[in-house]
Amino acid sequence: MTTRLSQIVAVEKTVKTEAYGILSAAHHQVQKPPLLAGILRTYRPRDDEGEVLPPESTRVQLRANDAVSEVLQTLTRFYDVTATRDWANTAAKADIKVNGQVLIARVPVPFLLFLEKQLAALKTFIEKLPVLDPAEEWVWDPEKGVYRTTAYETQRSKKVPRNHVLAEATPQHKAQVEIIYEDIPVGVWTTVKYSGALPASQVKAILGRLQALRDAVKYAREEANATEIPQVRVATPLLDYLFTTPPPPANEQAAAA
Repeated sequence: MTTRLSQIVAVEKTVKTEAYGILSAAHHQVQKPPLLAGILRTYRPRDDEGEVLPPESTRVQLRANDAVSEVLQTLTRFYDVTATRDWANTAAKADIKVNGQVLIARVPVPFLLFLEKQLAALKTFIEKLPVLDPAEEWVWDPEKGVYRTTAYETQRSKKVPRNHVLAEATPQHKAQVEIIYEDIPVGVWTTVKYSGALPASQVKAILGRLQALRDAVKYAREEANATEIPQVRVATPLLDYLFTTPPPPANEQAAAA
């Protein structure tokens, strides 16, 4: 009998949760002695005139064998589903293709799942890459290995004090003079800006290719998960080995007879 890997993946979590739940419940139940204990007490008076009392009884509420059987049943399914998935993961493979180009051939499912998570993390990194200031014109400087702007000049000025006569001197008063400062050009700055950032168009192109690659990985995983796989049965021999009670020795059988 065959199934699809995607079907196994769909039920695996539910089967696992159910198995752990039943195993945990059984584990706690078998540690409660009152549930496993039963008793029957009957009373017989010494003579016919003695008081007659009704019997007393307590039923066994839990049989260890029943708990074991329930655990075996759920673990058998859990083990077999997990084994089917793991066996399938070694066989279910698909190509990672972008625009018809095979980047990696016959990639197994575990690596496809790993790659999906890694590409998601890489997208966060790429989105935060620094980009060049769009307000500037940038060119590549091969000598420095960075981008630079075209050189531009700005004047350097220096404040020079100058006397400004507010009122000329008269025989009665001195001249009224104040000092003012004028910006006098004294030189020229030549500026070139450099940046280790990337052009926004380059970052955008990388993000576009990343999205195409993420889609390709997803398609490959879906294709691999659609692979027909045989159902694997491994639980029974393991659990039978653990819980099957061997027959008593021949001498004990004879004694019992």
